[in-house]
Amino acid sequence: MFDTFCSKLHSDKPFITVEITPPHGSSMDKIIASIEDIGLHKKVAGFSVTDNPLAKLKMSAILSAIKVQQHFNLPVIATMSMRDRNKLSLQSSILGANDFDLRCILALTGDPAKFSDQPEVKGVLERDSTLLLSIIYKLNQGLDYSNKALNPAPKPIYPFAVSNSYAKDMKNIQKKMIKKLNYGARAIITQPVYDLANAKKLIEIFEEAKEISIRESAKEAQLILGQFPVVRAKTANFIADKVPGISVPKEIIDEMNLASMDGEAKEQEVGFALSKAIFDEILTNHGKIHLMTHNRFDLCADLIKGVN
Repeated sequence: MFDTFCSKLHSDKPFITVEITPPHGSSMDKIIASIEDIGLHKKVAGFSVTDNPLAKLKMSAILSAIKVQQHFNLPVIATMSMRDRNKLSLQSSILGANDFDLRCILALTGDPAKFSDQPEVKGVLERDSTLLLSIIYKLNQGLDYSNKALNPAPKPIYPFAVSNSYAKDMKNIQKKMIKKLNYGARAIITQPVYDLANAKKLIEIFEEAKEISIRESAKEAQLILGQFPVVRAKTANFIADKVPGISVPKEIIDEMNLASMDGEAKEQEVGFALSKAIFDEILTNHGKIHLMTHNRFDLCADLIKGVN
């Protein structure tokens, strides 16, 4: 399963993953059923599962990921937030997941605990996501973080990392890419990208980062461009105004605002057409996309339609 996943990631063919957000509840069954009903699992290389995004309570990312992976027999990238775990908990969780063959881990610093919907939550945050990447590097050598041999050693773990998609000085993004590659990231998933020029710049600085990195594994690392389709003007404006590290072109904002004046149906029609055009452009030019839709799996299926 993971050999096939990695082969697709490194091939010239389309590689598409879809993000799943677990429920504020105790079962993944409804989410799994909605994916299965539209056959989305037959159209993608794999899934990812978020870990309490915005520090809001959701079902366990690791346990949710195991359930999805076992149900669809497709690799699932489990997000692990540094906000909620120290290095003991991180290692323990990864080793336990490894026994269930959950071996793709997305290292994330995590949104601050102050955003939580739970009273008086305190973040753990021993260090940023590079601590998790360095832990995985050790585990892949059969060692824990204190250099003690593990018996048995875990099966190979595939570390993923994240990146902003835009900055006034793109060299700042590149520096962070280099840092994560140096800590062993095998792939970097970006925040959503909304125009081809931005996508091409990210690809350019990533390729340069691979050459600069001191880590041999960086030479084979891959960039996966994030996509968050917007079908509401309110969403487009919020991302543009309030979400750092993402750039939404003014042309998209203007078109969405105009469409919203003619009702929700028109707004969604225009928003989907714009999102589809961006998706097709980036897929043609790069081929590696991670879809984030807040569990709008029908929207994912529509975007992917016709992709071979």
